Amino acid sequence: MITLIAFVVTLGILITIHEYGHFQVARWCGVKVLRFSLGFGTPLLSKQIGKDNTEFVLAAFPLGGYVKMLDEREAPVAEHELHRAFNRQAVWKRMLIVLAGPVANLLLAILLYWVLFMHGVMGIKPLLGDIPAKRPAAMGQMQSGELITDIAGEPVASWQDVRWVLMRQALDSAPVKVDGRLNDVSLHHDLNLSVLDKDDFESDFLPKLGLVPYRPSMPPLVGEVIAGGAAEKSGLRPGDKIDTINQVAITAWDQVVDTIRQHPGKPLNVKVMRDGHVVDLQLTPDAIRENGKEIGRIGAAYKANQSEIDRIMTTVSYSPVVAAGKAINKTWETAVFSLQMLGGMLTGDVSWRGMSGPVTIASYAGQSAQIGWKAFLGFLALVSISLGVLNLLPIPVLDGGHLLYYIVEVFKGSPVSERVMEIGQRIGLALLGLLMACAFYNDINRLITG
Repeated sequence: MITLIAFVVTLGILITIHEYGHFQVARWCGVKVLRFSLGFGTPLLSKQIGKDNTEFVLAAFPLGGYVKMLDEREAPVAEHELHRAFNRQAVWKRMLIVLAGPVANLLLAILLYWVLFMHGVMGIKPLLGDIPAKRPAAMGQMQSGELITDIAGEPVASWQDVRWVLMRQALDSAPVKVDGRLNDVSLHHDLNLSVLDKDDFESDFLPKLGLVPYRPSMPPLVGEVIAGGAAEKSGLRPGDKIDTINQVAITAWDQVVDTIRQHPGKPLNVKVMRDGHVVDLQLTPDAIRENGKEIGRIGAAYKANQSEIDRIMTTVSYSPVVAAGKAINKTWETAVFSLQMLGGMLTGDVSWRGMSGPVTIASYAGQSAQIGWKAFLGFLALVSISLGVLNLLPIPVLDGGHLLYYIVEVFKGSPVSERVMEIGQRIGLALLGLLMACAFYNDINRLITG
């Protein structure tokens, strides 16, 4: 239910913002808007608003929307309203109206990142754990306990920053400069990224480079039990020390998590130490879906002490002015990277398996919503950028395709013929159909393979 609600909210916000961009700029340019529709197909709700009696519609099929404007190419227009028809506008006005949707999505991303950067983004410090031998990090003389501070001249404050910068740098496959600090000593390394291939971008590629986060030692002590969860139903209490699960000795909290995740819906025999006594419990993890795979969860957590938290966690926040600059830069970098990834898919340098459809988007929407509002806003910003970039592609039927027609018109001196537009529309629909088929295939494949 949370996933469904988060998905609907995500679609509602992104589509509304995109179509509102077209709607508002059309009005500023003097064009009459006939309909503002969220979704396609049969109208579920409809209401006429404003002096132009614009029809605002909520339709049955939610994956999209449109703004219908007065246009002689679609229906006869009264003489007194010809000056308000879209096709009668100067080409620069039509270009502005078409651009407004994608730009609105990019502006939304900037706003969301601005809020996040001001409020403070929590992350895990890029502190290195045990580095596997013969991996690029080991060959680059990186050391356990080292804090990564800069990559390719860019400061990094969290593992999320590290992953983002390296993903962009990996497109070039060249060694990258990595700076770190260990015991107040500055260290400098060359990290070889050539070991990465096009399929690695679909998942977490940091372990392949040998970049393993530091993980503090966590004894199998229960710190918190969520009301109504499987742990509470089994009789597990805060302060219990888990001794064995199914006769297997437990020495660390990671073992507890791994065992629980691998046994969704299956009873487990658990022995715990409580007030110096051994207590036998039967625990059946709840079965939930995560990234298309069924895992177990019990509703219990390890409670770390504050010194452990301070060592591995960080919160970065900025003043409103600095946050605005960071938000613009983040949006720009993400948009450019999205284009680079699309280009890489066309050239074969990046796997098409990284493309996601509505099922994956819904899954991530639900997961981010459960993590918290900051994670959800970050997810919303990322998808908003993707939507804006996608619509700017020069594919007929997309905003970018219409923009291409108008650019041709500028140089040609007259509009593109209806025949050319009709052929372009067929090509565009075919390309979009291919992209959607690929995205749906990837979604289904993730569900099947986990």
